[in-house]
Amino acid sequence: MKTIEIFKALSNESRLQILKWLKAPELHFTPHEGIDMKETGVCVSQITEKLNMTQSTASQYLSMLLRAGLIKTERIGKFTYYKRDEDAISKITDFLKEEV
Repeated sequence: MKTIEIFKALSNESRLQILKWLKAPELHFTPHEGIDMKETGVCVSQITEKLNMTQSTASQYLSMLLRAGLIKTERIGKFTYYKRDEDAISKITDFLKEEV
């Protein structure tokens, strides 16, 4: 587990918001045609729009969450989709319970 990377990623309100949105994407985003958001995730452009910031900044935030192992990506055609890595989040919870 990349503990320091995880806590750095979680130290920003917008990155935390992304994780909250991805927990229940169907409540926060409209799916692309033929995409099951629970399985595939949410397109970067949708996250960018919801954050109301540049795609560059949103991509940096998503990259940090990805490096920390908190989210996963899937590329379909020209779109990249992001979703939470629930196993990793569960391990963080266990770590906090046991170690902190």
